[in-house]
Amino acid sequence: MSLFGRIFLLNALVLVVAAALLVFGPATVSTPALLREVLVLAVGLVVMLIANAVLIRVGLAPLGRLTRAMTTIDLLKPGPRLPAKGHGEIAELIVTFNSMIDRLEAERGYSSAIALSAQEAERRRVAQELHDEVGQSLTAVLLSLKRVADQSPQETREELLQVQETTRSTLDEIRRIARRLRPGVLEELGLVSALKALTNEISEPTGLTIRRKFDKNLPALDAETELVVYRVAQEGLTNTVRHANAGEAELSLKARTSHIELRIRDNGRGIGNSQEGAGIRGMRERALLVGADLKVGGASDGGTEVRLVVKAKGESE
Repeated sequence: MSLFGRIFLLNALVLVVAAALLVFGPATVSTPALLREVLVLAVGLVVMLIANAVLIRVGLAPLGRLTRAMTTIDLLKPGPRLPAKGHGEIAELIVTFNSMIDRLEAERGYSSAIALSAQEAERRRVAQELHDEVGQSLTAVLLSLKRVADQSPQETREELLQVQETTRSTLDEIRRIARRLRPGVLEELGLVSALKALTNEISEPTGLTIRRKFDKNLPALDAETELVVYRVAQEGLTNTVRHANAGEAELSLKARTSHIELRIRDNGRGIGNSQEGAGIRGMRERALLVGADLKVGGASDGGTEVRLVVKAKGESE
């Protein structure tokens, strides 16, 4: 039955009951109406309106659930679909809404995959240029400075050596940036070695103490999933340094049956009720690409916890 038909029948039922009470009931209306008769009619009208409101509320309850789902749904946090309860057009509307969300999630995942793939390609290109062109140019500058310093008088040699040291520090910083843009260790030595190198790169200049816990004999992951795990760990630790005001952090990688769990926990001020920034939303988009489950929230003992669960290579739901 259509929504119009249901509402019409509900109102018709109330009106028919009211008419039957007037016809077959003992109540009568005089001309002019007596106060007692007016009170009886007023009470009957109130009862009729209440009954009509209750019946319509029951009939439209599925639409209320659908409205709440529309206002709270987040395509970066996929969850269970709204059950298609109701009759006729209401159930059909809920089914259509669920299908629309499925299409939007699929399209968003496809678009995110293209965008992130282009982003990684651009990172690789910039890192290559920094390493090959800028790095080589600075290396040539260092050699020239050394040659000039060796041939210069003592009064200018110290200044040239200072410039040489500054250039060397700049070259080291450029190489560090290139490594963060393109994790060559991940491609060459694997995920665990890449995460160890990442923690060293972050902890040394910032003073953040990072404890590492890696299980042995971890299940194999494909290259795309390994990159997602690495980028989530990189973003999580970067957020800890920038926003958490933490002194310690823990990075763990553990085997869970057919899954691998990445966990980042710090002792900082916690995420609280603050809105998710671009970094966390980027982590969610990466997790959706490989069908992983990402949770970001407060840790049990304070601070912030990032938990990523990914399927091992060859496993399916």
